[in-house]
Amino acid sequence: MNYQWYPGHMTKAKRMMQENIGLIDLVIELVDARIPLSSRNPDIDELGKNKARLILLNKSDLADAGANKLWMEYFKGKGFHVLEINAKSGQGLKSIQGVVREACKEKIERDRKRGIKNRPIRAIVVGIPNVGKSTFINSFAGKACTKTGNKPGVTKGKQWIRMNRELELLDTPGILWPKFESDEVGRNLALIGSMNDEILQMTELAADLIGYLLKYYREELAARYQMEDLDDMATPLKVLTHICENRKCYKKGQEADYEKASSILMDDFRSGRIGRITLEFPEREE
Repeated sequence: MNYQWYPGHMTKAKRMMQENIGLIDLVIELVDARIPLSSRNPDIDELGKNKARLILLNKSDLADAGANKLWMEYFKGKGFHVLEINAKSGQGLKSIQGVVREACKEKIERDRKRGIKNRPIRAIVVGIPNVGKSTFINSFAGKACTKTGNKPGVTKGKQWIRMNRELELLDTPGILWPKFESDEVGRNLALIGSMNDEILQMTELAADLIGYLLKYYREELAARYQMEDLDDMATPLKVLTHICENRKCYKKGQEADYEKASSILMDDFRSGRIGRITLEFPEREE
């Protein structure tokens, strides 16, 4: 399957970000903790050149706890400030204000020397579709100040949000980039729901996911779908057939409904019901 999705409105969104970057002190980049590299738009590094940087590993509750620690170390080693958060529950958000001050201490000191007091830090919030930017802003602000949704493309234009006396945020639409550097990046983005599911072949995507789970999260997969006899010969097709039986996914005439089983599997993965799963690790980089 060729994983590419770049609707026209994303070009406009990227241009808007480029036009506003001169106003910005700090780039706050949300990534999905399950795929921290694949969910980073490579354009952001160019856009945020010479700006203070903060990476938020969002949905960290859905990711492997050990992997989260590895990714924290990885990004700190690259010179980023980084935090694990769960925007939905609010976990980790109380630490952000202090990290923002630390990331922007040079700007704050410059203002102080110039006699400028109480000028808020202006931060732009960036990230790919469905990574949780609007949910993060609403949780951080403690009120519903932006639109949120669980599908790509809910935030259409720019919005400035005053968080407090110290910080203003510019919310931006989620943007992907025109061509993914590998099929693996595209597959990972499809798995977490950053593409429109309607353009994907869900059974093929489910088979890819099962192949990965068989390799790295075998016990979680077996426990979720009561597969006590998950032997070394298990294949994605055998597992998907078992899920059909386990979840009673049949068409007329007791024919296995692989589409329905694939949807159940994808929903279970995305919601964390299979377990805490990370799809890429620093030491597994090519």
